[in-house]
Amino acid sequence: MKVSKTKSSLDGRRIILGVTGSIAAYKSALIAGELVREGAIVTVVMTANAKRFVAPLTFQTVTRNEVIHDLWASIESFDAEHVALAKAVDCIIIAPATANIIAKAALGIADDALSCLLMTARAPVIYAPAMNTGMFLSPAVQRNIKTLVDVGAQFVGPAEGRLADGSIGIGRMADPEEILTASKHVLE
Repeated sequence: MKVSKTKSSLDGRRIILGVTGSIAAYKSALIAGELVREGAIVTVVMTANAKRFVAPLTFQTVTRNEVIHDLWASIESFDAEHVALAKAVDCIIIAPATANIIAKAALGIADDALSCLLMTARAPVIYAPAMNTGMFLSPAVQRNIKTLVDVGAQFVGPAEGRLADGSIGIGRMADPEEILTASKHVLE
C-alpha cells in the first residue's frame, strides 16, 4: 500500500529562522524541526547571545544545514552570506524576537549576521516576541513594533503566562504551532 504525503504550503520553501538571546530560544529548535518536517529548507541565523542559550550544533542537526552565527566568518563565494541568503529566502521567522532585535530592525541597525540579513531581505518577516512584561509594554518597544508593522512585518504573540523571571504576564513567546501556522499563512 502506498502512503501519500499531503503537500504542505511549506514544501520546498526556503525559510530563515532567526534566533536571538532569550530563554525561549530552546523552543526555536522545535520550530526548526516542525518546519523541516513540513518540507521547508531551513537555515538558522543566530545572534551571539542566542548561542548562550542553545548551541548552533542543535540547529545544524535538526535542519541538516550550516548555521550562520558570525558576520565575519570566511566565505567561499563572492556573495556575502547574509546578502546571498536574503536573495533566495521565501520567509524569515525571528523566534524569539527580543527587544534588541526588534529595535535593530525598526531603526535600521545592522551590526551582526541576523540584523544585516533583515536589512537586505525583501521576504515577509514574522516576529515572535519573547521578553519581560515591562520590556514588552515599554513605549520604546511598542513604538518599534508599530514601525515594523507599518512596513509589513507580522507579529505572532506574545502570550500571557509565567515568564522566566517568575512573574505572570504578557511576554511569553507564542507556541511553536502558532508560529508554524503564521508562516504557512504568510506563504499561501
